[in-house]
Amino acid sequence: MQSITSVHQTVQRKEKVLQFGEGNFLRAFVDWMIDILNEKTDFNGNVVLVQPLDRGLSDMINAQKGLYTTVLRGVQNKKTVEEYRTINSVSRCLNPYKADDYQEYIKLASSEDLRFIVSNTTEAGISYHGGDKLTDQIQVSFPAKVCAFLYKRYQAFNGASDKGLIVIPCELIDKNGDNLKRIVKQYAQEWNLEAGFMTWLDEACDFCNSLVDRIVPGYPRAEAEAICTKLGYQDNLLDSAEIFHLWVIECHKNFHEDELPFNKAGLNVVWTDDMSFYRTRKVRILNGAHTMSVLAAYQTGHETVQDCIADKNLLFPFMYKGIFEEIIPSMEGSKEELEAYAADVLERFENPYNPHQLLSISLNSVSKFKTRNLPSLLGYVAKNSKLPKLLVFSLSALISFYEGTEYEGSALKGRRGDETYLIQDSPEILEVFASLYAEGGSPKVKAQRLAKAVLSNTSWWAQDLTKVDGLEQAVAANLEAIWTVGMKEALASLTKK
Repeated sequence: MQSITSVHQTVQRKEKVLQFGEGNFLRAFVDWMIDILNEKTDFNGNVVLVQPLDRGLSDMINAQKGLYTTVLRGVQNKKTVEEYRTINSVSRCLNPYKADDYQEYIKLASSEDLRFIVSNTTEAGISYHGGDKLTDQIQVSFPAKVCAFLYKRYQAFNGASDKGLIVIPCELIDKNGDNLKRIVKQYAQEWNLEAGFMTWLDEACDFCNSLVDRIVPGYPRAEAEAICTKLGYQDNLLDSAEIFHLWVIECHKNFHEDELPFNKAGLNVVWTDDMSFYRTRKVRILNGAHTMSVLAAYQTGHETVQDCIADKNLLFPFMYKGIFEEIIPSMEGSKEELEAYAADVLERFENPYNPHQLLSISLNSVSKFKTRNLPSLLGYVAKNSKLPKLLVFSLSALISFYEGTEYEGSALKGRRGDETYLIQDSPEILEVFASLYAEGGSPKVKAQRLAKAVLSNTSWWAQDLTKVDGLEQAVAANLEAIWTVGMKEALASLTKK
């Protein structure tokens, strides 16, 4: 079979967008949008991808000259919709952990064409890492990388006010742009950079907050061969996603519709000065439903979100009741509107064309739970003066999912029956779990130890959760049940109550 590069041609355009993150989501969301902008407007710009970790997809992406195919499938108005698009908006992917690529990366700081930075480094990415230096090649933390890159640009253009960049992070944390800017300025102060740079950050650059909404399962492994046969070429970077998409961008200065004319291209992008309603609704219902369900679901033997929806006796009731009886009642706003959105979300989860792997969603679950589920848990307690049993169980399922003492590469190895699976999170979090589980003990003793240690870890939750009345005891009881009768039976006894 022919390769994608022999069938489709790359298009040389100005490199206007620097993108930290080369994974499935951004390629099926931002880069897909830029591709449509190039087709339907005079944007005429390409994206340079930057691999944020030392291991990633850069070699595969460059082997295909940045070309890949998005596979969008779903049901709209009760009709099956399939859309295939060859994306040619990606010019190249740099791995700055390689010396040559690092030099190419730094050269971009002085590019006259560069105008935007976008990113998706997961919820854990926008965080401070002690010890990063301006002279590092390259810094560990994403905010440190951004600070060093912007300082190079500031120097290259002598602080010119028209050479600032528009930064639009896509990480699912509240006020992602504000938090990124705060940590960038923290590094600038730590590195004793001049006051003029601080002023340039404030006046010439715009750090926007944003919210992204599209379910992207990514590479359709089981169907890849059939899809490539249908397309007539081999594509090792097929990227599957649902039809629905929404990008809400909150700006502090001007809206940037003139430079990013998404709406003219027919894309579902909202420019606003207050995205709080959109964010709360999406993160706590859609992402919250994922995170509250997937770790328990995987431990019962399921593999995909679609499996959960199809399991009408166990997982679907757990997810449904969690959304409608605990998450929505914990929130402010119109109950009718929130419930209508939740019904749409469940319909999107059921999309048979995009089997979303539970292990894929499990990445960095500790920070995801803090962002997506903890506000609902605590909000429910505040409103009802009692614990939300399903959300509490989901926290317990997270702790049991992280059971492992041996490593495979940078991941811990968990066990599900006779199988092993990889637990992927930050090294610091995995080290804590490995140490806690190494102590062993009976289910009761182990459950009490894990519940206390995990809930009291203020670096994870920004508070001591053992102070929440009854939470430590409830989590310990759930863990003891999971380790005594198994996840399936423990979950069944909960959903029947």
